[in-house]
Amino acid sequence: MSGRIAAANGRDDGRPSRQINIVLRNQEPPVVSNPAGDKETVPVKVHSHSGLFQEISKDLDALVGLDNIKELVFEIYALLQVAQMRSEAGLASSGQAYHMVFKGNPGTGKTTVARIVAKLFQRMGVLSKGHLIEVERADLVGEYIGHTAQKTRDLVKKALGGILFIDEAYSLARGGEKDFGKEAIDTLVKSMEDHRSQFVLILAGYSGEIDYFLMSNPGLPSRFPIQVEFPDYTIDQLLQIAELMAKERDYILMPQAILKLKQYLLVEKNESLHAFSNARYVRNSIEKAVRSQAVRLLNQYENNSPGRQELMSLRTEDFKL
Repeated sequence: MSGRIAAANGRDDGRPSRQINIVLRNQEPPVVSNPAGDKETVPVKVHSHSGLFQEISKDLDALVGLDNIKELVFEIYALLQVAQMRSEAGLASSGQAYHMVFKGNPGTGKTTVARIVAKLFQRMGVLSKGHLIEVERADLVGEYIGHTAQKTRDLVKKALGGILFIDEAYSLARGGEKDFGKEAIDTLVKSMEDHRSQFVLILAGYSGEIDYFLMSNPGLPSRFPIQVEFPDYTIDQLLQIAELMAKERDYILMPQAILKLKQYLLVEKNESLHAFSNARYVRNSIEKAVRSQAVRLLNQYENNSPGRQELMSLRTEDFKL
C-alpha cells in the first residue's frame, strides 16, 4: 500500500544493539441534532490540537523523503482527533486496530518512524506508555517446546502500553512446521486478541518476504490493517541525508567529496549483489570518512593543530569507500 489506512518515517536507521528496551483547522463547532427534537442540540467541544501535531510534525519533517509515511501519520492523527470529537458529541466511536506492517529495504527509516508513531499514540491516549520494544527472531524463539511461547509472552508483557517492533519478522516462518518460530507466531496472534488495544505490533522487513510471512498464518493478514511501503531513497536524498549526518557531527562535506560519495552511491545502489542499505550505508560512509580525516590531520599537522575549518572539513581523500 502507499501509506494510507486500509479498510483495513534522526538518529539514523541503525538498529539499537538488540535492545529489549490535519492540522485540523478550527471551524465553527459542528452541531449534533437530536432526532427526537425534544432537547437542545449538543455542541462539540473545540479542541486545541495544533501544538501536538506541530510537535509530531517536527519529528517527521526532520526525515528526508518518506512522503507516504508522513501522510499515514497525519491520517492516524486526524482519525484519533475526530474519534475524540465524536465521543464527546455522543456518537459511536469504536476503537480501531493499529497493528502495522512496515515493508522495505534496510536503512529506509522503519525503526525511526515506529518511535514517532509510539510517541503520537502515547500523546493521543491510545497507548499508556508509548515505549518501543525492538526484537528479532532470537529474542522470541526458544530452544524447546513451550520455551518460545513463554519468551514471546514475556516480551508482549514488556510491550504493553507501547509498541512491539519485530524486525525481519519473516524469519519466524522460515523453519517450516516443526520450527519453534511457528510457536512464536501463534503466541503473537493470541496475544493480539488477549491484549486488544493494550499494545501495537509492528512487523518489519523486506516487502516480498513480509508478504510471504503474512500468508504463513491465516489469522495474520486481517490483523494488520495498516501496511505501508518504505521506498528506497533516491541518490539526491541520500546525499541530503549524508550532509545532515555530517552537520549533526559538526562536519562539512566539501563539494568534491559530495561528488565522490555520489559516484560510490550510484555503484552501490545499482550494481551491488546484496540489498542496498540506504541511509545505513550513508551513515557508515560518513563515520569511515571521519576516521580517515582524523588520520590525515594527524599526519599533516604533526607540530601544530589544524584550524577550526579544517577540523570540520571532510575532503575527497577522506572517502575511501
